[in-house]
Amino acid sequence: MTEGRAAPTAPSSGGGFGKTSIRQANEELILAAAERVFARAGYSGATMAEIAQEAALPKANLHYYFGSKLELYREVLARTLKDWLVPTDFIRPEADPRAALAAYIDAKMRMSAERADASRVFANELLHGAPVLGDLLRTELRALVERKAEVIDGWIAAGRMARVDSKHLFFTIWAATQTYADFDVQVRAVLGITATGPAAQSRASAAVRTLILRGCGLAESE
Repeated sequence: MTEGRAAPTAPSSGGGFGKTSIRQANEELILAAAERVFARAGYSGATMAEIAQEAALPKANLHYYFGSKLELYREVLARTLKDWLVPTDFIRPEADPRAALAAYIDAKMRMSAERADASRVFANELLHGAPVLGDLLRTELRALVERKAEVIDGWIAAGRMARVDSKHLFFTIWAATQTYADFDVQVRAVLGITATGPAAQSRASAAVRTLILRGCGLAESE
């Protein structure tokens, strides 16, 4: 059980704002605990009992909010994908390409540092053929990438950045940023550090940002 984590109380039978806020707090607590357990045990190895222990909540609470392990796992994946897509809002036709791509890269690097377990759960799902997430990848993710690729193609056509394959640019950004979560052990081993602190994170972000922006013909501001 994780020490020092206070467990919100179970929802009351009454209505009003209190019920909503407590439910949201409990769901966030459960999802965060589930990320950690699924990351280290995988879907097959994880149990609702272990997730409840990690969240410091009764097992019955998990089943109240999420009816099954599969439902909870699906929500962890969907939440991760949703959170990863939010920073694509930087990529708009009127935005400066360098600033927009830099902001997107930095946001993805921050999430790799702050939500490493979520990234590992997501990666493991993909390595197993995306049996749960496949439909979302083929619909919502594909549609979003197509929209944002059109924005990048517009920047290219206007001479605002170098000619690159806009869709494959996203694959490159995802691979470069998520490796710092998915392969953190390898990164730390090669760098000779025991933990990836703020200084190491800043150095990594600068390296990824510089390489990708230069590849897009966008020099970083001094």
